[in-house]
Amino acid sequence: MGETLPSLSVHHLAVVVRELERAEAFYAGVLGLPVVRRWTDEAGAPRSVWLGLGGGAFLAVERAAVAGPTRSDEAPGWHCVALGIAPSEREAWRRRLAAAGVAVERESAYTMYARDPEGNLVALSHYPEPQVPRLDAG
Repeated sequence: MGETLPSLSVHHLAVVVRELERAEAFYAGVLGLPVVRRWTDEAGAPRSVWLGLGGGAFLAVERAAVAGPTRSDEAPGWHCVALGIAPSEREAWRRRLAAAGVAVERESAYTMYARDPEGNLVALSHYPEPQVPRLDAG
């Protein structure tokens, strides 16, 4: 058990959507994530857009190859994508979402939850200012 483990970090997260353009408008337009790369299929149609998350990580928004049912929030699997915000900017984010017609569905002391155009849960989250956990503290 005393062996040193190789390092890990988040490389990317991926979400599959029915309407790539609407999803890009939300993640890039409303949330302001920068487009870092686009991919097309063999016919030249948009297939994927990569949006920067900082630190080299990205969100891959992929066009669904087939239609299928959406997953319930209560089903096993990933719950949401939580993006970090500054506590002092929480109200600015609330106003930005409202201006884009995006409802804050629920919230806790440190997180606001909304949905992308496909119904995927997206969280804007922060820690209390003086108590930010040190993720590298062993």
